[in-house]
Amino acid sequence: MNRYFLWAVVVVLSAAAWGTDAVVEGGAYAPRVVAAREADDQLELGWDNGTRRSAMGWYTGAGAWAGNDFNLSTLSTYTAVEKVKFYTSDVWPNAGWDGFRVGIYNFSASVPGSLLWPTAGGGYFFLPAGLHGHVWVEIPIGWTSPSTFLLPAIDQCYNYPNIDPHELDTNQVFRGHSWQYYQGAWSPLEGTAGYRNLMLRVVFDNSTVGVAPASLGRVKALYH
Repeated sequence: MNRYFLWAVVVVLSAAAWGTDAVVEGGAYAPRVVAAREADDQLELGWDNGTRRSAMGWYTGAGAWAGNDFNLSTLSTYTAVEKVKFYTSDVWPNAGWDGFRVGIYNFSASVPGSLLWPTAGGGYFFLPAGLHGHVWVEIPIGWTSPSTFLLPAIDQCYNYPNIDPHELDTNQVFRGHSWQYYQGAWSPLEGTAGYRNLMLRVVFDNSTVGVAPASLGRVKALYH
């Protein structure tokens, strides 16, 4: 049993992180500042502050999802999803990428609802390549949503330690937009030690959806 696993057990028992089946990174690290990437014709929305604090996952993670909701109802036709960005790692809890599933859920009655994408259901399996460390992984989507209230989410897919973890930022003020699906139910993300904001973002292509540049400042202000 290594140092990381021992520390994870202590954190889980003391902080009730993601329920009793959760595991938390315990090694020493320096927070990494992550700069948002935004091309002239793209808009990136997210609830995190860009700085990583913790990597987390479930011991038994198949069918366990974590995601962020985004309300686009004030943005007119702003429904074309270009990609989902997920901050994760291939250096903890094991050395190497294991892969995960990506899905986009409808969001109604203030809780996540049915899976909208992939339209065939089940989630889209993605295995990162050419990346190393704690990094943003970009998953291409290329899909126009029928709903303006969305929840992009990641399914851990496997059991510890063969996982690509979810990461939380350094803001201890919960933004109220991060969710977890575990043991058959959705609930607000529990996090650990007061850190609950998931580092998961969604990117739209302005050239595709036709949003005027003057709108970008207003949109960014809603989410950052």
